[in-house]
Amino acid sequence: MTLPGGLLETRTAFDITQACERFQEDRDIRVLVITSQGEDFCSGVVENFDRSAVSPDPATALARLRIPLVVSLSGQCSSVGLEIALACDIRVGTPDSRYSLSDAVDGSLPAWGGTQRLPRAISAGRASAMLLLGTELDAETAQHWGLIHSIADDATAEATSIADTLLTRGPLALEMAKEAIHRGSELPLRDGLRLEGDLNHQLAATEDRAEGLAAFFAKRPPDFSGR
Repeated sequence: MTLPGGLLETRTAFDITQACERFQEDRDIRVLVITSQGEDFCSGVVENFDRSAVSPDPATALARLRIPLVVSLSGQCSSVGLEIALACDIRVGTPDSRYSLSDAVDGSLPAWGGTQRLPRAISAGRASAMLLLGTELDAETAQHWGLIHSIADDATAEATSIADTLLTRGPLALEMAKEAIHRGSELPLRDGLRLEGDLNHQLAATEDRAEGLAAFFAKRPPDFSGR
């Protein structure tokens, strides 16, 4: 998925949400890489942006996808741009990338999950600095804080390489690992451990699990089918 970059228009936001609905139904899609064409990944929304025309919002639509999401970030990643990035699982930034979520400083409030996903990604204290003070992070600080996972001169190539690696993994195991991470973060430890056990039982009954074991003992690469 490639975004135009710069300021997000209503039509583009609607297209992202519609694309996510198609991806959710297509079991042949196992990993999604998100990039942008512009110098800035996404620096906010256009002045006449119509939030009511897009439901669910792009960040929510992306977060609902079962498959792993890898995003390549360059230039300015602010406001809804950062909210979209936070909905992804693995974030790769260029050395010149910058990150901010200063909507509250400008008299508005993030509405696409930023106030909830940002503290979960970098801690409440650091999120408060970004949300309340408008602190902008450079790439090195963003990586140190855990907002992005790596820095690469060619972030798109790095994101694609990560996606290629993920494609060699069992798709069902990846989906369940993602579910365990996101659902488990909202549960007490005891319930999270129960969730992990339940997902393990589900995975044990799949063809992919049997193929993984067979490949291990045969000392060959596994051929996962997603079933």
